Amino acid sequence: MFSRSIILAPRLSRGLATHAGSATSVPAALHLVSGQSFHGKSFGAPRSIFGETVFSTSITSYTESMTDPSYRGQILVFTTPMIGNYGVPSNTAPYNSQDVGVVLESQNIQTAAIIVGDVAEKYSHYKAVESLADWCKRNNVPGITGVDTRAITTLLRDQGTTLGRVAIGLDAALPAPDASEYWDPSQDNLVDQVSTKIPYELNPQGSVKIAVLDFGAKANILRSLVRRDAAVTVFPWNYDFNAVRDQYDGLFLTNGPGDPTHCMEAALKLRRTLAEWNKPIFGICMGHQIIGMAAGLDAYRMTFGNRGHNQPVLALASAGSIKAGRVYVTSQNHQYALKLQDPFPQGWEPFFINCNDSSVEGIKSTAESGKKVWGVQFHPESAGGPLDTIEVCFFFLFIDQLI
Repeated sequence: MFSRSIILAPRLSRGLATHAGSATSVPAALHLVSGQSFHGKSFGAPRSIFGETVFSTSITSYTESMTDPSYRGQILVFTTPMIGNYGVPSNTAPYNSQDVGVVLESQNIQTAAIIVGDVAEKYSHYKAVESLADWCKRNNVPGITGVDTRAITTLLRDQGTTLGRVAIGLDAALPAPDASEYWDPSQDNLVDQVSTKIPYELNPQGSVKIAVLDFGAKANILRSLVRRDAAVTVFPWNYDFNAVRDQYDGLFLTNGPGDPTHCMEAALKLRRTLAEWNKPIFGICMGHQIIGMAAGLDAYRMTFGNRGHNQPVLALASAGSIKAGRVYVTSQNHQYALKLQDPFPQGWEPFFINCNDSSVEGIKSTAESGKKVWGVQFHPESAGGPLDTIEVCFFFLFIDQLI
């Protein structure tokens, strides 16, 4: 006879991502100009702000979204239930042929505030150096957690982008502001706030020279260019490129925040470039809208815009490796779009259209025009999001034309 002892393995337990602490102790409220209020708890900076309330369906890359200059002045609602679980990385990178000084999309947080269902204070990632709450606090950006982001998103989906007020601490107990008190960031020239003030160079030893008009560039646009051996000179949004255009092999117009009609000065200068210059031109998001306005198209404000990493677009024309009739999944962040009109301006044709709402997602010069100009509303350079178009659109259509 013998006895056998049974050794039980220790029970594994998974700690909660959130816990009672600084991010759950201060009351907070989101007031909408349409009359609805949502109450939760504060994290990040303990200050109240006004802004434009929008939502994003992105599942990952909250750090890239928050540092995207296109979100300037906006209260960003994340539809993903938990945000912050992988923390925030150090945002410093070298300046060389592989990088542009930052890891994320800009040096600082660009959103006015963020709204999440559940903020994760306990983060886990080998590159993380701080929590989302600490990062927001250091950048003076308030956040709200513990609210029903599904209800907020449904509301915004029904009534469109809505002006909002994030009220923190004692302000959260006060009545909602009067409608006249809400600040509308679209009335300001947000591009002028985020664009570089002076020209600067990246990867000056590159094999092709590209001029970039900065309307609020995501860093990954510049990173994608230098990694393809381009020497990049970044100019302010309203710089007169025509004065220096003969020094460059191509022109690139970046994304940016707000109403493109505030940038009509740039569109008029580009109109001259389009008429007199025959080298390749490419635009993304705001840059695409500026190209469209220079070509004679009108821009309009969409009801709720397109923000997320899962927007399907249908190619209406073939160019390079882009095939007409194929659907591509794209990353987007925009409130404004170009109007689809018939006929299109002479020398131009629609390039892409959104499969969900039929908004214009791209335009291009026709073969008969003799020009090489493309604009896309989506972000082919990703960061974050799908990579469907980074090579076939961004690389083959533009960079290959310069070599």
